[in-house]
Amino acid sequence: MNKAIGIALLVIGVILIIYGINGSNSISSNISQTFTGSPTNKTLWLLVGGSAAAIVGFVLTLMGFKSFPKK
Repeated sequence: MNKAIGIALLVIGVILIIYGINGSNSISSNISQTFTGSPTNKTLWLLVGGSAAAIVGFVLTLMGFKSFPKK
């Protein structure tokens, strides 16, 4: 069960990262970078959220919760 959740999170994380990268190349993000020096908030959240989901999914896929004691 944990491996299935891990794989799902990993896939979702990769998809969010791809959307974030595509969003960073958009016109609105380029305008925001011109005036503020940073991309739009939506782009940042997609990249950060995708990275976090991919890392958690990768760890769950490899390890799962087997190291934690069950009650």
